[in-house]
Amino acid sequence: MERQQGEVKADRLERPDPLCDSEREMIKDTWAKVYQNCDDVGVAILIRLFVNFPSSKQYFSQFQQVEDPEELERSAQLRKHARRVMNAINTLVENLHDGDKMVSVLKLLGKAHALRHKVEPVYFKILTGVILEVLVEDFPDYITPEVAGAWTKLLDAVYWHVAGVYEEVGWASSSAV
Repeated sequence: MERQQGEVKADRLERPDPLCDSEREMIKDTWAKVYQNCDDVGVAILIRLFVNFPSSKQYFSQFQQVEDPEELERSAQLRKHARRVMNAINTLVENLHDGDKMVSVLKLLGKAHALRHKVEPVYFKILTGVILEVLVEDFPDYITPEVAGAWTKLLDAVYWHVAGVYEEVGWASSSAV
């Protein structure tokens, strides 16, 4: 297959190594603790994304003009989207043993964000970094360096698969971050 969209390929990471059994167990164990606080963690992730990367708000008309993190935190729409993000991660964690199911979930997610929402793929890379930051900071007793390494592999795989979906649908970048 000839590669004609060189720019997209250049940004794409090498395929991450698959998770080993012990890494999958670490992720499942820590996620069980994180998911008990699903709503708060999801809100913390989105608020950090919007505060640290304000350009990400361009994809959320209801948040574009909101600067105050406390106002964002009270937003029912933000809470609803935070729950969707957390449920998507939960679906991935629940299916760590089933690569086909994970790929299927990520294809749906990637296509929706590329075709319907027109979200630049780089925001998935940014979001995966924000997720890891929040987990490390909010759950220091559970997210040891070894566990963070497992989560990094999973989140790298998420980005790798989503970026592949963008490539498959012929995504053409419309702007830089």
